[in-house]
Amino acid sequence: MPLYVYQARQPERGCDQCRAEFEMRRSLSDPPLTACPACGSELAKILTPPAIGASKSTFDSRAKSAGFHKFQRLGKGEYEKKY
Repeated sequence: MPLYVYQARQPERGCDQCRAEFEMRRSLSDPPLTACPACGSELAKILTPPAIGASKSTFDSRAKSAGFHKFQRLGKGEYEKKY
């Protein structure tokens, strides 16, 4: 389920929860949240970048652990097995 960030449209009218940004985990099939669950103040959805990170393992280590082999070409028709 995605994590959405919300904040009150008019922070001076909101409660402590919606005056500052707060996160809420909601299903994609749920209707958009338009009012604060605590005080009923009107909310705005804050756009945030997705958390996408690089893999901590290299392609070679994953291929080796999956049982694949790597060969390096030494010359014409000659190959050396690396793993």
